[in-house]
Amino acid sequence: MFTSLRSRLWLSYALVITVALLAVIVVLFVYLLRNPILYRETLQKLRNVQSQLTVNPRELLQNRDRLREIAEENHARIVIFDPTETVVFDTHPDQPAIPFPRNTLLNRNSQFATDAQGGKWLQSKSRLPNGNVIIVVAPRPATKFLNVFADELLTPILQSGFIALLLSLVLAFAISRSVADPLQQVVLAARNYPQGADAEPISPRGPREVQDLTQAFNSMVQRVNNSQRSQRDFVANVSHELKTPLTSIQGFAQAILDNTADSPDARKQAAQIIYDEAGRMHRMALDLLDLARLEAGTADLNISAVDAGALLRGIAEKFSLQAQKANVDLQVNLSDDVPLLLGDGDRLAQVFTNLVDNALKFTPANGQIALSAKSAGAWVEVEVADSGVGIESEALPRLFDRFYQVDSSRAGGEGHGAGLGLAIAREIVQAHGGKIGVRSSVGHGTTFTIRLPLAQT
Repeated sequence: MFTSLRSRLWLSYALVITVALLAVIVVLFVYLLRNPILYRETLQKLRNVQSQLTVNPRELLQNRDRLREIAEENHARIVIFDPTETVVFDTHPDQPAIPFPRNTLLNRNSQFATDAQGGKWLQSKSRLPNGNVIIVVAPRPATKFLNVFADELLTPILQSGFIALLLSLVLAFAISRSVADPLQQVVLAARNYPQGADAEPISPRGPREVQDLTQAFNSMVQRVNNSQRSQRDFVANVSHELKTPLTSIQGFAQAILDNTADSPDARKQAAQIIYDEAGRMHRMALDLLDLARLEAGTADLNISAVDAGALLRGIAEKFSLQAQKANVDLQVNLSDDVPLLLGDGDRLAQVFTNLVDNALKFTPANGQIALSAKSAGAWVEVEVADSGVGIESEALPRLFDRFYQVDSSRAGGEGHGAGLGLAIAREIVQAHGGKIGVRSSVGHGTTFTIRLPLAQT
């Protein structure tokens, strides 16, 4: 019993409300115990006497017999103090002396007085124009606990308490349901997640913390769905990329086995194709392994200070002959204050090699490729810009995805015909704590921007 969150919330609200009602009852009872109806009636009678005495105090105070009559008629005692707090008149001097009335801690007139023998009195106090203080006192009525409770507290508390408890329990049930129902919705969605992977996200409702949990669950489901979709795409892409070379290898191997390739040249051609396709599969396997290590953060990076200018000049020199054959102008533009960057020189060379190789493939004759580097705050900003055919805007968001290829394998590059080159480049840059971006438009070329951290001085 009370094992569910809803029932426990309801029970906790009910207990809090019950304790609150009991506290109110105790406070009311203490108040009535200290100031029951008999006290209030007696105090009201004393105030009435006090008002009679203050109507015409000078004339009345001179007629002390009249004061004694008023006291006798109202079963009260009248005591007058002068400004020095000395008793100047007492209708019952034979009784224990009443002390001068003092205010309470809250600077209010005290309703109670204690005589010289410890007797308890109720009192009403007023100050006369001549500075005298007149008090009217009466013995404090004796009250019983059960009488106070039965006469003044029991019936209204039972009635109002029952109504308040009933309403509060209904309200507690509604509040607990508003908290528990959204949580139950998340539980059901999590329990049925494999069957409802493509279902609509859960609508956040309830308290803010429950809404945060729902949004976190929706975000988690979205990430899991994306990861599963990426894995499915990865398997499909790998299968597709392996299918073509395997088919070629199998076909030409069969040609050798059944003597279809019956001449030395034919057998040599078949062996060459088998060798080339096997090399293509080997390179793809290495790229996939390299990409997996980079994504997992287990790739070895030899971090040191790297001269960005020397690195770019080396890349340009490496591709100079290929650029001449393609009739493409390959330039290196460096600012005078290019600082050292922090990274693995070989890995960064792999990034720029891939980008320049791609640029050469898609830059027509008489085109231009420019490598540039400059300081940008705490970063070194390197750009590889070409005047090639450009990339459609729809393809830019997925350009760095694995196996994604724009028309004519734009995203691949030499040695990365499976579309892994830019994915590897992005992982290398991110492993250095940097960022890589691209901007392009069809017919106006493409520019890759790489931002890498500066080396510490």
